[in-house]
Amino acid sequence: MPNVDPKKYSQNLALYEKLVAANPKVERKGDTMPYTSVNGHMFSLLTKEGWLALRMPEDEREAFLRKYKTKLAVQYGTVMKEYVQVPEALLKKTSELRKFFNLSFEYVSSLKPKPTKRTVPAKERAAKKR
Repeated sequence: MPNVDPKKYSQNLALYEKLVAANPKVERKGDTMPYTSVNGHMFSLLTKEGWLALRMPEDEREAFLRKYKTKLAVQYGTVMKEYVQVPEALLKKTSELRKFFNLSFEYVSSLKPKPTKRTVPAKERAAKKR
C-alpha cells in the first residue's frame, strides 16, 4: 500500500466494516479493496489508501461536497464522477455516516441491474447440444 500507515488502514477498515454491518441488506465484497455493490453496481469502496468513497445521486452529492468540504473521489488518476471522498472525521461517526451509506445503497438499487454474464445466442446453445 503506497504511503499508507497500516495501523490507520486497519482502523478505517474496521470502521468501514461496522458501517456495512449496519445495513443487513448489504454484504462487503473484495479482499484487497473492500467494496459494496447491488445488482452489479458498486456504491462504496475503501481504497488502498484507506479512505472511503460513496456513490451518490447528483443533488445529494453536491450537498455532501459542500457540507463536508470534500471532493469527488479519484482513483488511478481518474475522477469518479458519482463518488464523494468521505472525510476521515465522518468515517469515525458511523451513526451520522449511516444515512449517506443507506442513501447510496438506495440510489444504486434504483439503477437498472447490470447483466451478470453474457447471454449465449440460441444458435450457439443449439450447436453445443449436438
